[in-house]
Amino acid sequence: MKWRIWILLILVLLGGCAGKQTPIMVYALHAPSHGIQSAKYRSKTLKLAYTRSITNKAGYKMYYSYADTDQGIYQNSQWSNSVGRLLQGVLMDTILQSTMFQAVLPYTSSLRENYRLESSIFDFSHHVRGKSSFAVVSIQFTLISVDTGKLIKSKRFSYREPTVTTNAKGYAEATNIIIKRLSSDLLQWL
Repeated sequence: MKWRIWILLILVLLGGCAGKQTPIMVYALHAPSHGIQSAKYRSKTLKLAYTRSITNKAGYKMYYSYADTDQGIYQNSQWSNSVGRLLQGVLMDTILQSTMFQAVLPYTSSLRENYRLESSIFDFSHHVRGKSSFAVVSIQFTLISVDTGKLIKSKRFSYREPTVTTNAKGYAEATNIIIKRLSSDLLQWL
């Protein structure tokens, strides 16, 4: 009889612990609009290829590291969508608002484009090194002429922005500062 009471007590205690979950914080990427006065591609269409990640999976998870040889994932924080989709949305909106191209198409579009913009993520994570903490974004863009199949140009953009705090919130805020700079730099480069 005593063992039944102990089992019931343990189940009640474990059930109480399981009900107390930390809420997951969800973060998004935002970039303000930028106006560009360039007529070079004004009558052309651009398709954004899906962003590929070279080192990590470009998913919802937020990565951090304390050294070059380790990596962790924030357990109670994540991006609002996969990093590839978030970047595609931000970049598509940025390029559309610039009116640089006649149309900017997502990679899922069946329309034929004049140019394709491919992107590869080399780093998209939070680096904590001693008392220093940085959001790091390194991404390469390649502009290709679909009509000729030739490379027009390619460039790698790398940024390191100090964070106010060493948690996921500080990382997300610093990453949004980087995305603002990246959007502006990408338009100037195009």
